[in-house]
Amino acid sequence: MLGEIMNPDLDGLIRLQRAESELRRVESQLTEVPLRKAEIEGQLAKERAQLDAAKESLETSQKSRRRHEGELQDLETKRSKYKGQLMEVKTNKEYTAVLHEIETVEREIRTREDQILAEMERAETLSADVKQEEKAFRQAHEESQAELRTLAEKGARLEEEHRRTVAERDAIAATLREDVLHLFQRVAKLRGVAVAEARDGMCQLCHMRLRLQMYSELKRNDQVVQCPACSRVLFFVPAPVASPEP
Repeated sequence: MLGEIMNPDLDGLIRLQRAESELRRVESQLTEVPLRKAEIEGQLAKERAQLDAAKESLETSQKSRRRHEGELQDLETKRSKYKGQLMEVKTNKEYTAVLHEIETVEREIRTREDQILAEMERAETLSADVKQEEKAFRQAHEESQAELRTLAEKGARLEEEHRRTVAERDAIAATLREDVLHLFQRVAKLRGVAVAEARDGMCQLCHMRLRLQMYSELKRNDQVVQCPACSRVLFFVPAPVASPEP
């Protein structure tokens, strides 16, 4: 409590500062809402990108396997063609040449078969990766949606609190004399906070040591006193009176 007797201008300035401080707190939290929303959506986008990358790797492997299978089929057709030619050659030289072509094709066939097997094994691993990423994405999506709903509710509450606090601030400001309100606005523009508590002989915001006479006088809270260093309006909070023991 600030005491039963207080200068009405000082009382209004203290109440206005409290409303302004509360308004700043609400506005600060409101500013955090879209930032947190963007952070949540960014994290989900990363999960989505990881899933898409896993799917793309699997698709690339499957395409590569299909390409090798197509090439294998062409090589097998070519091998059959060469084997058919063996029955038609007239000389040993031609026979040897066709055999060489068959051996070359068969080496390429074995290479393609090895590549197909490798892609099958790779696809098996990649399929497991996709399933894992799908599970992780589903969980991340559910968690992000729940958090976004909570965040939207928080934003709505803060918007309502902001409207209420602005109305309260404006109502208090309307009760102040024009010169007193101008003083508050000028100091607030300069210092951010226009009203400060004086305690232990100093301004609690700029920590300027006050003259003993000034500190003694402002303890009465019966006039508007400004800090000589930072120009903030000062007020004093008396120590609570101890209740008598029973």
